[in-house]
Amino acid sequence: MKKYIMADCYRYYGSTDIRTRIRTHLTQAAYRYTKLYRKTGWYKKRSANIRYAFFQYLLLRASCKYGYQINADVDIGEGLYLGHRGTIIINQETKIGKNVNIQSGVTIGQENRGKRKGAPTIGNSVWIGANAVIVGKISIGDDVLIAPNAYVNFDVPSHSIVIGNPAQIKYRENAVEAYIQNPYEGNKDGR
Repeated sequence: MKKYIMADCYRYYGSTDIRTRIRTHLTQAAYRYTKLYRKTGWYKKRSANIRYAFFQYLLLRASCKYGYQINADVDIGEGLYLGHRGTIIINQETKIGKNVNIQSGVTIGQENRGKRKGAPTIGNSVWIGANAVIVGKISIGDDVLIAPNAYVNFDVPSHSIVIGNPAQIKYRENAVEAYIQNPYEGNKDGR
């Protein structure tokens, strides 16, 4: 759990020293929320019922306060960055890789019927713009930029930019260059 929390912290200011951790905790509501999300999931996996119930309660309160709806069951890799306060909804069956940026207004949900019944799998180094909608049992590759207001209900290969509604895919090497700030790539501060 601590490794994931440190990776999330690193994404905001590029460090995990004590001063930066305090600064991030005090100034970034999204980071405070992701810490609660990480702890809730950790206690749930360890069947620590009383602690899990306590952190689930805190996560629910934070969800109401900040607008994020991320269930403790969502599998999210290291270095989650929530760009702004505002509604972000992620289905509990979703899988998300490392160093992912999610902006406000994003919905990542499931389809309930048809060939894409299920929830998305999102790769590493993905930037998801404001008000984007990603639905269905689809796969989003690594190094993908999903533009604001895009509606994605199909597989997206790695190294792509997805634009529009209906969405179009444009191949681009280093698609998220300069969009994924402070990517977490391991133990930088000796922590």
